[in-house]
Amino acid sequence: MASRFTRMCLLAAVSSMAMSGAAAAQQAAAASQDTSTVGEVVVTAQKRSENVQTVPISMTALPGSGLADKGVKSLGDLQFAAPSLSVENAGLTQSVNIRGIGLASGSPNAANGVASYLDGVFQPPIVSSGAYYDIADVEVLRGPQGTFVGSNSTGGAIFVNTQSPQLGKTGGYAEVGDGSFNSLSAQGAVNVPVGERIALRLAVNDQNHDSYYTDHGPLNNHPDKLDELDSRLGLTWKPIESYQATFKLEQIDRKTGGYAYQPVPGTAYSAGYSQPSIRDLDYNSRSANNERALQGSLEQHYVFNDGTTIKSITGYENKQIHNLYDVDGTATTTSTENQFVREKVYTQELDVLSPTSGPLSWIAGGYFQRNRIDVTITDSPAPLNILIQNKKTTLGAFGQVSWKLSDTLTATAGARYSTYKVEATGGVHIGSFSGPNVGNTGGFEEDHALTGKADLDWTFAPDNLLYAFVARGYKSGGIQSATTDFAKETVWNYEAGWKSTLAGGHVKTQLDAFYNAYDNFQYDTVNVLNGQSAVSNVPAATIAGLEAQVQASLDGFRVDAGLSYVHSELGTYSVIDQNLLPPGSLKPQCAAGQTTNCTNYLNATRIISGAPNLLSPEWSINTGVEYAFHLGGGAVLTPRLNYAYQSSQEGSPSQEAFYQIKGRGLLSALVTLDRGDWQLQLKATNLTDDRYVTGYSISGSAGSQFYGAPRVVTISLRRDF
Repeated sequence: MASRFTRMCLLAAVSSMAMSGAAAAQQAAAASQDTSTVGEVVVTAQKRSENVQTVPISMTALPGSGLADKGVKSLGDLQFAAPSLSVENAGLTQSVNIRGIGLASGSPNAANGVASYLDGVFQPPIVSSGAYYDIADVEVLRGPQGTFVGSNSTGGAIFVNTQSPQLGKTGGYAEVGDGSFNSLSAQGAVNVPVGERIALRLAVNDQNHDSYYTDHGPLNNHPDKLDELDSRLGLTWKPIESYQATFKLEQIDRKTGGYAYQPVPGTAYSAGYSQPSIRDLDYNSRSANNERALQGSLEQHYVFNDGTTIKSITGYENKQIHNLYDVDGTATTTSTENQFVREKVYTQELDVLSPTSGPLSWIAGGYFQRNRIDVTITDSPAPLNILIQNKKTTLGAFGQVSWKLSDTLTATAGARYSTYKVEATGGVHIGSFSGPNVGNTGGFEEDHALTGKADLDWTFAPDNLLYAFVARGYKSGGIQSATTDFAKETVWNYEAGWKSTLAGGHVKTQLDAFYNAYDNFQYDTVNVLNGQSAVSNVPAATIAGLEAQVQASLDGFRVDAGLSYVHSELGTYSVIDQNLLPPGSLKPQCAAGQTTNCTNYLNATRIISGAPNLLSPEWSINTGVEYAFHLGGGAVLTPRLNYAYQSSQEGSPSQEAFYQIKGRGLLSALVTLDRGDWQLQLKATNLTDDRYVTGYSISGSAGSQFYGAPRVVTISLRRDF
């Protein structure tokens, strides 16, 4: 475990390398361009590098240089920059949903509905809240991505691409920051060529802040305190002109002092509980949260003489979390949990891409993914021990063909065949892990599906694209117990959109409308056979809406905005209303005459019909406005305001009012002074210091609510070279 001194020495070394590299590097003349227009954003959503305005997908693309302007520092911040995206923070995992589709379950048996990728490697939902640093771009794709992503993308996909080593260039940056809550941050990156064929890039991120909360309990906990150290090493090798390989290895070491939460008003543990504000806690048990991850990726390209390209992406991840909980979140009851979760992921993708010079172009590929999940949970004072061990295998074969029917009309068809298999062992044990197994968590399930997309694109005028398509998406099923499982989820998406570049490049717009018809929509409930979180199915559901985005620039004035309206309606389903159950850990259904080591669910079943979908705000709005003042001597002062709003969301499948996430609007401001390679920035997030709930965790009739960060003011100094 690196000490604070070691960390700062490492960061100082990176900064020193940055400054020395800057002194040694030759200053290239800046290319002349019209900076008053909206810049082009290049994305790789369809495996090729394309202008986002020519891609027939509803998406938000943010270049790395634009993340700070929108206040995007991590995955959770993206929801305030991309329409229809919501991220529920409820402790262990962040439930990411697009158009209300994604992950609404804490069960390790549930698959993501929004596939997240880092440098082309699929990311499980744990250890996903770390900081973004040295980022090339972020792409948020809305709607099922059944051709290129496959079984984990009924809601959409998020691609985060970090900066890769560049051949023949010495460069990078160094940045230090300070702020409220004793926050300290330092990050930097340096790109170094090694001869003409090899380049290295080292990036380091260190950030710390005190807790946003005060624990009045006896153990001096510091929930939500941050201590994070990340590093990434990249190597690019190009031995011949037609072949290039890029290897990246990243480590994450993140501690937060545990999660911060209070009992949900109206639930079991809230009786007699009172604190002055959401920033005051009262734990009487130890809280801790330690997250570690190691990820490696290898991307290889080979280009044949005719332009055909073979691309391979190999990935490995080992992510683990160790948590200690004061389950009830009060000093009046003692209920603790010791939780360990580890997930290992192995992935391999192979793509073949044709040239695009002719009227016909195509992409074909195959995919392999193996997940190994281990979960151990010990609850006290209830003598309950839970063991879950899952092995998941995902295979896919896909292809897409595009045919230019004319200079302005293109037809595209794509398909993917996916298979999924999960094998699980484990149980719910009384007394110890070697004690009686009263609830089997093991089992076996497999399924398969054909997904894809048929699309028609029409460039009816220069820089104006109309598109319409029908697409099918799929999310795998899974295990509830040794004898029960839940079905795969499928969706048909009907969508049309218009992307335009207007006023000589000063205005760009994106508009789309969609209708989704779901079968076997997955939601979270309780498996009465073992008392564990489980996934069940709603026979039918519909989701429809509109999304719009605009970016405009004129001289020093820039504005961007996004809006979405999403209407959802679930069919009829049965759910266990946990508010009608005893608090704490749940056990298997009581047999006739049994009163101990069991839970009676008979009177807790509810039938829900026509309800809105979970974690799906009906309205979401984000906008930002800035103006650049040229001060002379090459200095530019740019003040900016950002505003983001999300309407209320349902937080529980049983639709209780006290589990509703209320709507909120957040304001942030920043002032940036640029002068050459130097940048000084003053930033304030949650400017009005709003206090709001970000998500819930439910265990029996006890519920915990989590909160967003308070107003945080930071100042940073950056040097690019």
